[in-house]
Amino acid sequence: MKTIVYMVRHAESPYTEGTERTERTRGLTLQGKMNAERITEILTNEGIHSIVSSPYARAILTLEGVAAALDLDIQIMEDLRERHFSDDMIADEEFEPASKKMFDDPDYALPGGESNTVCQNRAVGMLKQILEEYKGKKVAIGTHGHVMTLMINYFDSSYGLDFMNQTKKPDIYRLQFDEMELENVTRLWSEWGEGE
Repeated sequence: MKTIVYMVRHAESPYTEGTERTERTRGLTLQGKMNAERITEILTNEGIHSIVSSPYARAILTLEGVAAALDLDIQIMEDLRERHFSDDMIADEEFEPASKKMFDDPDYALPGGESNTVCQNRAVGMLKQILEEYKGKKVAIGTHGHVMTLMINYFDSSYGLDFMNQTKKPDIYRLQFDEMELENVTRLWSEWGEGE
């Protein structure tokens, strides 16, 4: 019995350094809102049964149009939240080297932050629950770049830092599962172009 999961990386969001609270509440840019409309166009005819999301506003807002079009509620799942990188502010130029170190050493974490292992364990635990609960159905998941990559990586180790770095905001990956085995990954966003 095949289960289809649509991993939807959130649309563009205005980045401002701040607290965990501001991370959770920041919305979408104008371009992000336009791309969220295109996400709705892409996913409305896929036969999606359920929508779940990270609790972060940018992930929810990216899928709101799909939920409205399909008359579905968005179920918020805390363990799908973006990874917590550090209790300290991270400068832009420090982000890439830190990400690389985290993928090279899955147990490495910045001060107060989550390692890849910790983040992956909580997110994959949630994904396994989704695969059990919605077996044989189609589910859209509102997610984030690191979290999405780590979830796919659990089932196929070829999805790592290089994959994450080439994803867009937004992006859509259609994952086909047979029970708990990932059989196929197809990128849907590229068929529609990127941000035209």
